[in-house]
Amino acid sequence: MTARPHKLPTPRIKSVSLLLAVVSLLPGLLLAQEHFNRKGAQASSHTSAMQGALRESLPFEDERDFEEARRGFIAEPDSRQIIGAAGNIVWDMTRYDFLLTDDEHDSIHPSLQRQATLNMNFGLFEVVPDFLYQVRGFDLANMTLVKGETGWIIFDTLLTDETAAAAFELATEQLGKFPIKAVVYSHSHIDHFGGVHGIIDEAEVAAGGVEVVAPSGFMEEAISENVYAGNAMSRRAALQYGRLIPSSPFGQVDSAIGKGLAAGTTGLIAPSLVIEEDYETHVIDGVTMVFQNTPGTEAPAEMNTWFPEQRVFWAAENITATIHNIYTLRGALVRDALAWSKGINEALYRYGREAEVLVSSHNWPRWGNDRIQQVMRAQRDAYANLNNQVLNLANQGVTINEIHNEYKVPESLQQQWSVRQYHGSEFHNSRAVLNRYLGYWDGNPATLAPLSPTDSAPLYVEMMGGAGAILGKAQELYDGGDYRLAMEILNKLVYAEPQNASAKDLLAAVFEQLGYQYESASMRNVFLAAAQELRNGTGSVPAPRGTSPSLARAMTTSQWWDAIATRVDSERADGVQFVINFVTPDTGQEFVVELSGGTLTNIEGYQSDTADATITMSRSDLDTVIMGRATLAEQLQAGVGSVSGDNAVLLQLASVLITFNAGFEVMPGTVTE
Repeated sequence: MTARPHKLPTPRIKSVSLLLAVVSLLPGLLLAQEHFNRKGAQASSHTSAMQGALRESLPFEDERDFEEARRGFIAEPDSRQIIGAAGNIVWDMTRYDFLLTDDEHDSIHPSLQRQATLNMNFGLFEVVPDFLYQVRGFDLANMTLVKGETGWIIFDTLLTDETAAAAFELATEQLGKFPIKAVVYSHSHIDHFGGVHGIIDEAEVAAGGVEVVAPSGFMEEAISENVYAGNAMSRRAALQYGRLIPSSPFGQVDSAIGKGLAAGTTGLIAPSLVIEEDYETHVIDGVTMVFQNTPGTEAPAEMNTWFPEQRVFWAAENITATIHNIYTLRGALVRDALAWSKGINEALYRYGREAEVLVSSHNWPRWGNDRIQQVMRAQRDAYANLNNQVLNLANQGVTINEIHNEYKVPESLQQQWSVRQYHGSEFHNSRAVLNRYLGYWDGNPATLAPLSPTDSAPLYVEMMGGAGAILGKAQELYDGGDYRLAMEILNKLVYAEPQNASAKDLLAAVFEQLGYQYESASMRNVFLAAAQELRNGTGSVPAPRGTSPSLARAMTTSQWWDAIATRVDSERADGVQFVINFVTPDTGQEFVVELSGGTLTNIEGYQSDTADATITMSRSDLDTVIMGRATLAEQLQAGVGSVSGDNAVLLQLASVLITFNAGFEVMPGTVTE
């Protein structure tokens, strides 16, 4: 074990000798400064000038976050990698060693580099002596450990079993061996519950030895968000989190609320205690906690927690060291910025005026009531301003295709690090607010039912004088630093001529400079990932995480049929009709499943007198199908369950289903065969 944390450098080079000393400790670091792509470029003079101006205008003299991020450090493991049972690397902090110097990288927005450096902490930290501890840097989220009378109450279990087990092992080594008495899921996103099997098992919960606590609506939201659009969401998440590009000054540097996503095993244990009321007080292992449900904020099911005796406020993911996503680029329902602001305001007046410690499921804590109130007010104001000012502009006629260029964050908020745009951005968040209230249409009939880009682009290219003229003008715009204008015309050319290598290379160069310039890690990652795909093709895109046994058990049978329905090809299915009675005798449930009108539907609690077939299968046996380890027909053919009536309906169903491609094309001409 090391006796001290890595020193987090400030954004300025303090001395050449210090820099050389650090570099000497990091073999291969200088090589990491070379671009990972042979077609890649350093920051242009225009990008470098912008970054230099930002270094002068942003409040880098405020270093409180660096002090808070280091406070209470206890230890880190000997290795900064977490290895899975098969010898695979599940988590690797060494990828980011280039951030452990005082180098200023013009290929990274200075504010984002600051955030990425702050997120380099890796280890166990004491937040409140003999009461509350955190393991940070083991995954995208934090594991928070609250000390009860006889054991631990764990808030959030990280994304994977492997990272959760490693985090808890470090805590046990340093703080002593104590049983886990309760697990609290702060909300319904998988990076906060997916690692639960790494620290407890279902038998302990069933026996009453461990309480699992979750907010109202948790189970429905934990499953549904990632099921129906799961393939598309996984593809887009890879872009948002930069999973397809190397970590380097020219690639993925951070994910705003943590470094990135671990690559391990996920699962779920259903809660034994669901917080249904707006506020509920519970005493667990001698610790008094007041749970505050905050639905419709950062997640559809989420809750804060107040520890009145210790004056500690747990803000879940509602208050982190960044402005979050109102619209997350991986794809999810648009969030309510006003409800989010009101939830923070309610917490501020109920708890924030007394709190001495503010701790969250990402980033680092804050101490002292003045500091806590400052952060809570800034976050409250930022979300409220986003909502209110977008509507102010919309009511003056600014449209969804203009709002991201018109909405400006107030200068007083821009000068506070806690509300900078690292995860969300004013660009995609402002469009999300307008979309929430007015939808995607801007009022212009020409945009109501437009041509697809591949259909309209050839005419644009023809009218602009062809590929040569576009490439010449785009290069001129690129050389002048007019990257967004260059993007406009090159995008048309790439859609018209997907195999035009010169067009794709120049558009990639444009995307790259824009990626370097964006403060939002999400924006940076999608631009740099798109540049990589334009240059090299999609390559091997990771498939969505397979459904684990515990997640399969958590999915309702109706949700599974709804997910199957998204795989029906309506053209194939149109004219095919059947009715299936589906029965799961071990749960006592009955369903009617119909294919008609090119659409598969299901309803629970009914049986049809005119069904073509009746399928009977224990829900426990259906889990194998839900996990993708067998098809429904294969299970029945193996004698698992039974079917009566017309067996042909199973063939009819199989004939209209398609299998999704995890690496579908985003930019034209990028799919690698």
